[in-house]
Amino acid sequence: MRIVVIGGSGHIGSFLIPRLVRGGHEVVNISRGTSTPYVDPPEWQLVEQVVADRQREDAEGSFPDRVLGLGGEVVIDLVCFTLASAGAFVERLRGRTGHYLFCGSIWSAGASRVIPMSEENTTEPFGEYGIGKYEIARLLRQETASGGLVTTSLHPGHISGPGWAPIGPTGNLDPTVWTRLSSGEPVRIPGLGAETMAHVHADDVAQSFECAVEHRDQASGQEFYITAADALNVRGYATLAASWFGRPPVLESVSWEAFREGLAPEHADASWEHLVRSQSFTMQKAQRLLGYAPKYSAGETVQEAVRWLVDHGRIEVASPLVV
Repeated sequence: MRIVVIGGSGHIGSFLIPRLVRGGHEVVNISRGTSTPYVDPPEWQLVEQVVADRQREDAEGSFPDRVLGLGGEVVIDLVCFTLASAGAFVERLRGRTGHYLFCGSIWSAGASRVIPMSEENTTEPFGEYGIGKYEIARLLRQETASGGLVTTSLHPGHISGPGWAPIGPTGNLDPTVWTRLSSGEPVRIPGLGAETMAHVHADDVAQSFECAVEHRDQASGQEFYITAADALNVRGYATLAASWFGRPPVLESVSWEAFREGLAPEHADASWEHLVRSQSFTMQKAQRLLGYAPKYSAGETVQEAVRWLVDHGRIEVASPLVV
């Protein structure tokens, strides 16, 4: 099949596009042309590259026509963030494209009440990002249910892997946590550290999109949460990460108010956003309908990311990795 991938030079696309090429598909990648894939296997040489400014062309109303003109039987949209953009795609691709796949987010679900969460027991989303992704997925679900465009929404967790920093043990991107864990210094954690985070390797997200393409009928009109098969809570993640440096964790349980002290506001806010949701998902639906089988555990996912950061001098650590 001819498959058009929008935003294929980022985290997911770096692994997805080579998978699609190896699967025998003809692949077109639309990107801004400002970045290169995080991994660069030889399959990228067989990909048709199209440079486009999606934000500008969305504003002009020309982007759906550009995509339609590329003749894709399948369109995989990894960078759709507004209901207006999704709605324009639906109107233009209806009856002309065989399958539209949208990349959502686990934040289209709200805070956990039952663990594990599933597609059937999620709570109402909150926050602009999560509500936006939820509304797009709802639009697509209704479109397919009414007999229109065949759509599938895949909602990845906290994507990680080689080439970029993972969400850390306290729910943010503060790099100093790795310095403290590697040196045996105390790490402050808010409360008891029982809140969970739902990491997923970028290659497993790529696998889920490939599976949805291959199982179009089963994926039609469906939503899937895509994470590792397990999840780490704050104290478990910190304990595991310290062990990579041959250290026991030194964890200091503090109030949220004390935790915020000394943290940059963006890190403190990120911690709250990640931990207040405390999400963990079952993969049963994706396994049953798509054959999704995550290769990486949550721990393996973040370990690979940290190893890359250490090897490339992107974080300061006091001890070498021992794993």
